[in-house]
Amino acid sequence: MSTTENAPSQPTDPRIRRVELSDLAAVVGLVHALAEYEKEPAQCTLTEEQLTTALFSETPALFGHVAVVEGTVVGCALWFLNFSTWRGVHGVYLEDLFVLPSHRGSGLGKALLRALALECATHDYGRLEWAVLNWNSPSIAFYRSLGAIPLEEWTTFRLDDAALLTLAAG
Repeated sequence: MSTTENAPSQPTDPRIRRVELSDLAAVVGLVHALAEYEKEPAQCTLTEEQLTTALFSETPALFGHVAVVEGTVVGCALWFLNFSTWRGVHGVYLEDLFVLPSHRGSGLGKALLRALALECATHDYGRLEWAVLNWNSPSIAFYRSLGAIPLEEWTTFRLDDAALLTLAAG
């Protein structure tokens, strides 16, 4: 039986929907607020133009959901597809999940993650994955409460800036 057959038939929380063009300024603001929360505001250079291209081009590289309360975007989940060669199916990689501090504890974070779980179930994506900073205890506790498990045997590596250009140059 495929996961599509097991997909929940109930819609997600009515406060959650896909990102729309009119949400872009708010979502860029949320991403910058996340960078501030993660103590790296100088590293965040996302612009509305970049986000528009990523989300709304003919072949989008990014997808997103927003949490809306009383007409205001107060949270977002930005994600893209990855692929498991072992399973032979796509999965979802959650790049950013952020809810404004004034709206935490209201179920919006869980509702955003449920929307992504529903995407996975509906499209037969094999898994939903993300990274969390080791010091971010509140988020780690929240994720564990949902049944998520840390992959402690894996270490994330990154090439960027000068190291990336050096490797590219051969």
